[in-house]
Amino acid sequence: MTNIVFINGEYLPDTQAKLSIFDRGLLFADAVYEGFGILDSQIVDFEYHIDRLNSSLAKLNIPSPMDRDELLVMLMHLITVNEAEVGFLYLHITRGEGDRNYIYNDSYVPNLFAFIQKEKFTAADAPKLLSVHSVPDLRWARRDIKTTNLLGQVMAKQAAHEYGADEALMVDDDGFVTEAGSSSFFFIKDRVMYVRPVTNAILHGITRQTMLRVAAEHQITIREEYYTLEQAKDADEAFMTASSLYVAPVVAIDDTVIGNGEAGTITMLMRDAYIAKAREEFPKLPDPE
Repeated sequence: MTNIVFINGEYLPDTQAKLSIFDRGLLFADAVYEGFGILDSQIVDFEYHIDRLNSSLAKLNIPSPMDRDELLVMLMHLITVNEAEVGFLYLHITRGEGDRNYIYNDSYVPNLFAFIQKEKFTAADAPKLLSVHSVPDLRWARRDIKTTNLLGQVMAKQAAHEYGADEALMVDDDGFVTEAGSSSFFFIKDRVMYVRPVTNAILHGITRQTMLRVAAEHQITIREEYYTLEQAKDADEAFMTASSLYVAPVVAIDDTVIGNGEAGTITMLMRDAYIAKAREEFPKLPDPE
């Protein structure tokens, strides 16, 4: 079945969607993106993703080509025409196209496209038990902006893949864990949940934010602090969160088995509670005018 995508106001078969080679997203990674989970044909954590999208756009001085309600209507229609009950929804906004020049001005018209990867994961399935491999964090300094400049993550995830692991766990120059290649990382020790605090050094993960709310509701003690790779390896449990996997248990870091090598009790509690919270907070379409 042909995948229907959205690009600059049109719904098209993916084979017909094109952008210029002079688009600044291609030339300079002058673009931002968001990835949403699809659950029950609904969008997970929509409001929080759009808040972060608007924050990223503002930090790069890119005007949004659609407002919040317009984005919701468009994305929900994309889910409908693709008959997607579960999957991953990707939204990408570039500054626009023009003659190659490092300096931009107000003449650019943003390009926007979105597509769906169906059956990428399902909430109903038991989560895969993941291993991670530690690698140096080589990314630029403004990791709080969800830009499409992902070469550092590509290199990290490729290194983890070649090691035989499922994901990378990035470590800064001071020996502290930042985050996973495309996920937020948590570990649990003595029933306390540890996560790195939000700064420009990490992306403020949306699933991460909701996870912290869910953990607080379940009276899990949370410590947002810097921690070393060795502390993470000494964990009783560990897991990652992302829109593309919700909550996934981590059972090995490098050659160290975490806990008993199985999904931890608190991890699975948090996964179930997160999915329940996501269903509670599905967005509502605006009333038709």
